[in-house]
Amino acid sequence: MVDKWYLKGILNRNQRGNHVSAKVTEQIHASAAGLDARPLTEIAEILAEAQAEAARATLPASRDIAAGSEAMAATIKTGGTLHYVAAGSSGLMAAADAMELGGTFGIPSKQIRIHMAGGIPQSADMPGDTEDATDALANALADLGTKDTVIAVSASGTTPYTLAAQEIAQRAGATVIGIANNSGSALLLESDIAICLETPPEVLSGSTRMGAGTAQKIALNMMSTLMAVKLGHVHDGMMVNLRADNIKLRERAKTIVKTIAGSADEVAASALQATNGDVKAAVLCASGVDLPSTALRLLEEADGNLRKALNQLT
Repeated sequence: MVDKWYLKGILNRNQRGNHVSAKVTEQIHASAAGLDARPLTEIAEILAEAQAEAARATLPASRDIAAGSEAMAATIKTGGTLHYVAAGSSGLMAAADAMELGGTFGIPSKQIRIHMAGGIPQSADMPGDTEDATDALANALADLGTKDTVIAVSASGTTPYTLAAQEIAQRAGATVIGIANNSGSALLLESDIAICLETPPEVLSGSTRMGAGTAQKIALNMMSTLMAVKLGHVHDGMMVNLRADNIKLRERAKTIVKTIAGSADEVAASALQATNGDVKAAVLCASGVDLPSTALRLLEEADGNLRKALNQLT
């Protein structure tokens, strides 16, 4: 159970955030007047343009997104855990990014946790009142430590669930990355790394699953991709640490190996089989390393960076 003084503090921060900056996410869009009376094709064009404008909101935040990726990479490298925390539409964006880190970049699932208000939906029903329910967070985040990073996402920047997690994280000494769409909001003011995505008012006022959600998804995907680059899991735009657990990905792994090593299909396939699907080690084997164990040693010496390991061969 969260202490009363603690909840009171969160409410005070909510109020402070509202005073600092009006919620752009709740404002009326310039094209809203008479929207429902327009032809659907015209409305579709307005929606598409609004989404494109929202996507551009990530550009001014590039420096902060990169800083967030550095913190995430440090957490993974030191054996810490990434905690994604959000509610509602923001929770769906956060969960989508978190759940793809294993297959795309080979990040161990034990180092990723998802905390979504009300839990990850198992049906089309996603109650809105759960974003105010903070009682279970103290237990859910009880094992937070200084190696961990909490990625807290809230369009408004004032969601009680997200702010509660932020404060628990700070008390535990974890790094907090705050992502919000309203500048000056409580979440951004109190985060170690603040990523402000200043999206314009929604075409449907307050429907942050649209523009704000689009910008959040892009920022989260950018941040986790940059993390993977920092960890050495990307080589020439290829996912060299992917987990090839289906036909499509096994074919992709083979293509990656033969592209980097400049080998024939059968050589790449043989190297992947010898390394039990480890793409980086397979690249080294296809490039002339005799034994998988030697390839793994070279990678260890190169801190998991394939380019550095390949340079050792030359």
